[in-house]
Amino acid sequence: MGQEVSISLQAVKTKVYKLIDALIEGAKTETEVQESIRRWWKLIHPADRAVAQKYLELVLQRSNACLEAMNDGLQTVSESRVVVAPIPAKTPKLHPVSNQPQISSLL
Repeated sequence: MGQEVSISLQAVKTKVYKLIDALIEGAKTETEVQESIRRWWKLIHPADRAVAQKYLELVLQRSNACLEAMNDGLQTVSESRVVVAPIPAKTPKLHPVSNQPQISSLL
């Protein structure tokens, strides 16, 4: 298989946060982030994919919870006055990679 990546919670967090930063900074588009995660998934040894999926789901759930907490805090500060119309929450989606098990129920 060539190069493989190590799987640890820290490694998954690093990958996810780098992709989030790249999207926020405009260095990558949503499509590029999706392609990057697909390439990363292919580098994970099949025996490690269950653990990788568990860690990925955990990181995405916690990231989503953090964003919702910040949004709720901002709404509380605005004293019931909407400064900016809230953007509807968008559930992250991971599309299955060919010949790979589908990552289901992320959030």
